[in-house]
Formats: sequence, C-alpha cells, structure tokens
Amino acid sequence: MIKRTIDELKTYDPPGHFGMTAMRVHGKDETGAQKFWVGLSTFLPGGGADWSLETLEKVYYILEGEMTVTEKSGKKHVLCKDDSFSMTEGDERRIVNESNIPARMLVIASYPD
Repeated sequence: MIKRTIDELKTYDPPGHFGMTAMRVHGKDETGAQKFWVGLSTFLPGGGADWSLETLEKVYYILEGEMTVTEKSGKKHVLCKDDSFSMTEGDERRIVNESNIPARMLVIASYPD
C-alpha cells in the first residue's frame, strides 16, 4: 500500500494541453500501478486540451469548477463538480474550461496492453 500527498506530486507537460497544470498521482513510476494511472489536472479559464484520438480507456472526474468536453460529432458535454465522463479507444474529443473559474479534474487512464 502506498500513500501519496499533494506535496509529493510533480508537474509535467502533457502534449496538446494548454493553460493547465498536470500532476501524476499514481502510475508505474509513482507507485508501481501497472494497469492504470491517475492524474490531477488544474485548468485555468480558457485552458484545455486539443483534439485527440483516444488510444486507451480514460475517465474524467470533476473535483471543482467545470469543463466542456466536445465529441467529434460536435456534441458538447458540460461537466460540473462530481460529474464524470468516460471514453474508450477510438473516441475523439477536445476539452476546454469555458468558465471564468479554475477547474480541477482527476484523470484515470489505462495503460496500453
């Protein structure tokens, strides 16, 4: 069993992301988790991630604020505190904080086989 505190987390720059800070909470390098990783992302107003084609399973869980997820079809989902959104391989999405307050989001993702 491994406990992590916010003070232990290190920031990293995920490709295609802007106006945000990402920190890895659990994963292979952090805690030895082999099947998934967990990240904590903080998005400033206007911050987000460009269009991306998912290559693994992923879940977004909103801790604070709100994020807008846009599907390739153009359908938009506004996620608020305690909302979640799941994606599987082949889904294409863009995410943006369209509000005027920062948003905090947990990201849970599988590792490729």
